[in-house]
Amino acid sequence: MKTIALAFQYLWSRPLAAVLNLLLLSLGLASFSFVLQMSDQMEHAFERDLAGIDLVVGAKGSPLQLILTGVFHLDAPSGNVALTDVQALAKHPMVAQLIPMSLGDSFQGYRIVGSTPDYLAHFGAAVSNGRPWGAAMEVVLGAQVAQSLGLTTGAQFAGSHGLASGGAGHADKPFTVVGVLQPCACVLDRLVLTSLESVWDVHGKHGPAKADHDADHDKAHAKEHADIQVKDDREVTLALIRYKSPMAAVSFPRLVNTTTRMQAAAPALEITRLLRMLGVGADVLRGFAAVLLLTASLSVFIALWNAVRERQADLAMLRMLGAPAHRVAGLVLVEALWLGLLACALGLLMGHGLTALMAHWLAAEKSLALNPWHWAQAEVYVPVLGLGVAALAALLPVVQAYRVDVAQLLNRG
Repeated sequence: MKTIALAFQYLWSRPLAAVLNLLLLSLGLASFSFVLQMSDQMEHAFERDLAGIDLVVGAKGSPLQLILTGVFHLDAPSGNVALTDVQALAKHPMVAQLIPMSLGDSFQGYRIVGSTPDYLAHFGAAVSNGRPWGAAMEVVLGAQVAQSLGLTTGAQFAGSHGLASGGAGHADKPFTVVGVLQPCACVLDRLVLTSLESVWDVHGKHGPAKADHDADHDKAHAKEHADIQVKDDREVTLALIRYKSPMAAVSFPRLVNTTTRMQAAAPALEITRLLRMLGVGADVLRGFAAVLLLTASLSVFIALWNAVRERQADLAMLRMLGAPAHRVAGLVLVEALWLGLLACALGLLMGHGLTALMAHWLAAEKSLALNPWHWAQAEVYVPVLGLGVAALAALLPVVQAYRVDVAQLLNRG
């Protein structure tokens, strides 16, 4: 215990050098911690929101854009497709379930999504207050939306055109909040959910309707007046599809792309591509962290080397008082480990602080939800890395302290 206390005092005997070395080492470890947290949480978010979705179909364009729009609600849709085309896909023998979705409007930055109750069931969503929508112009709020905007059941609001705040409003078509979802740590938390009919009503889309006839019309003329069908001009933005069999992945996307006016995108393929692109940025951050750790290691080495040279008289005195050589050398090693331990604690705190800033920014953008205090399994290696760098930097100074020649120092004196 005396060795540990004395090493701590030695560390802070040169406060400026100690603080600079601590900051350098902490910044390197914080960068590693931040990259590990972001990578882990993004992968978990993608896996969670993609579960059970085998294919996304929508307007022709970028497959990645289609995935980001329909699954994660992070991009703008490229267009709409006819409801009748989507309904035809739902009848295909390879399709187990098809969930249509209509996008394009928002409320104070939060996206309004028209869909069916199957969309809620897909995520296992439960209502914490109120009930699911049961009629047109009724909405259910995600937990984050309700908390951020302070809305509850019974509140009314008008959506705006477009996915950004400030779009043209639909004041003549107000929505009524009938329920608030329980937090699910999924994409539903930041959505305003309603029926497809609500979206169609807001945009003046009409389904097939039969022309009215006079109730007193002569029955003899009933056959002459066939029911007049109004053209179905309803559209949806995209649809989420679940296959009946994994074998459908071989042929069904090609079938959609070649025989329909729609684009098919496989989430697994596109997200793998996205993570590969994001991995380049993560590699840059890791490289930056490695440079910081190398710089910190050299700085710690120089500081300890000079400290041993300056303290040769003190080390010799310890030897004369009966301290063995390995304990004197251990004093220098413990000093380095003190620095590494403090840097680990500060680095992890700074790394999670960076994640908190990122989470705040993403929340303001109505984007992915991050937990600043999430602990990635790989973060267990951050203290190992910090202590390892400190111990490696102390290797030569420890050897120098071990070889202190008491007799030579006394002769100099």
